Amino acid sequence: MALRCFPIWVCPQTTHHRSPVVGLAEFDANKRRRFCLWECSSSASQRAVTAIEGEIPYSRELKKSSDELGLTQETQSVSFHRDLSMLPKPLTANSLYSSAGDDSKVRISFQGIPGAYSETAALKAFPNCETVPCEQFEAAFQAVELWLVDKAVLPIENSVGGSIHRNYDLLLRHRLHIVQEVHLPVNHCLLGVPGVKKEDIKCVLSHPQALDQCVNSLNNLGIQRISAKDTATAAQTVSSSGKIDVGAIASVRAANIYGLDILAENIQDDANNVTRFLILAREPMIPRTDRPYKTSIVFSLEEGPGVLFKALAVFALRSINLSKIESRPQRRRPLRVVDGSNNGSAKYFDYLFYIDFEASMADTRAQHALGHLQEFASFIRILGCYPMDLVR
Repeated sequence: MALRCFPIWVCPQTTHHRSPVVGLAEFDANKRRRFCLWECSSSASQRAVTAIEGEIPYSRELKKSSDELGLTQETQSVSFHRDLSMLPKPLTANSLYSSAGDDSKVRISFQGIPGAYSETAALKAFPNCETVPCEQFEAAFQAVELWLVDKAVLPIENSVGGSIHRNYDLLLRHRLHIVQEVHLPVNHCLLGVPGVKKEDIKCVLSHPQALDQCVNSLNNLGIQRISAKDTATAAQTVSSSGKIDVGAIASVRAANIYGLDILAENIQDDANNVTRFLILAREPMIPRTDRPYKTSIVFSLEEGPGVLFKALAVFALRSINLSKIESRPQRRRPLRVVDGSNNGSAKYFDYLFYIDFEASMADTRAQHALGHLQEFASFIRILGCYPMDLVR
């Protein structure tokens, strides 16, 4: 049985859209390594070669030599996809800082339609970003996980309405990392079709939370409130209907997008109305100590008296300030059975605790605090370490 030798070119076969490619730009097509593959002549001589999308397929050239062993030499000339700017890149600390002159486009998913406050928050963090609307918050997460976008923006709490509990659950359900926070002052505007006056509006559409935040202003105007899916959808509905007696409560950006007049600005009852948003990515931010950082974690505790006090004390002992604490019942096992002093058993909720503390994971105090917390916790997960959005 004769043997055949195939000197072939070996190159990485990487699915570009699923994971970052490191060092591919340094690969020189003229300096590929050559290997010799020995196989029996009885094996199939034809091989299927599938080109990666965007690449040029292989082209082959067969050259026969006068070798006494009857070896056949096959050489392959390969052309590679050279547009490396289209490949996904891992997140670095420099990805955080964006300016209006930055030519690199970042794709950010958000829940809602154009004109939503979430889109405004994304544009505040990355002025040159490309925003991608999604119907649900879940879809915004999945868009990042499937490499359809680079990041997602998620509202997490409002200074008037409080925490958005469903989004806390999504942080735990998915494996994305918090890489930035954005504080967006809320400017609720009363919008109407062009030419109408504020006195002509008889009812308004908006998100239920936006309506609750403008109760006093709407009561003074004698306007009826109607709930909508979100503020931008309300603006779009009013624009498409053309009714002069129907208005919407939405942002200035929504008014510009859907061609509505701003009849009144800042109609919210609380002038200091701020919504906190989180920017999420597939890779965590590299922690540093050159500026104030915040770290978000979630944990559950073992059973015992005073265990929550002990868990929080690990931060106080190291002079680490806690800026947020939120508790959520565990969905998979919401009830815990404990032996009671009387007959029967007591049942109560098992909780997950979400905490934001003002320290970077590059700080040894934070590292020691989490090491100490592990003595009391049955589960700990770091959701992200990111620079604080300071009030200027």
